[in-house]
Amino acid sequence: MTVHLIKLVVGCDTVEDLLDWREPQARAGQPWILRTRQTPKRAAELTDGGSLYRVYKGAILTRQLILEVTTVGEGPDARCEMLLDETLVRVAPTPRRPFQGWRYLEPKDVPPDLAGDSGQETPPELARQLREAGLW
Repeated sequence: MTVHLIKLVVGCDTVEDLLDWREPQARAGQPWILRTRQTPKRAAELTDGGSLYRVYKGAILTRQLILEVTTVGEGPDARCEMLLDETLVRVAPTPRRPFQGWRYLEPKDVPPDLAGDSGQETPPELARQLREAGLW
């Protein structure tokens, strides 16, 4: 059964900020790797079509397919590395409260992908208001 992860974006307020941060590594041919302290116990479910959903300033805005989950090091020095697909898929903006680390996200709770990409990001505050009004 597929399961997803959700994680706050720290240091980037927008999707474009994250892409700008990633650009030098992508140009150098480095894979997109998310490093965390703890290796998820449900790693097999994450690599079975799971995605990493990212929260920007209180709203889930994007997801990336999780390709591989590995543990690097041993004992107290062990860390987790998740190889992510290079494509950021925009999803319907969905409000999310702050939390620490990452959390599992069940398939029934994921926001839908946005159809087509207009190249413009909806401001998070407007997206929140539209969702609260039931218009998005």
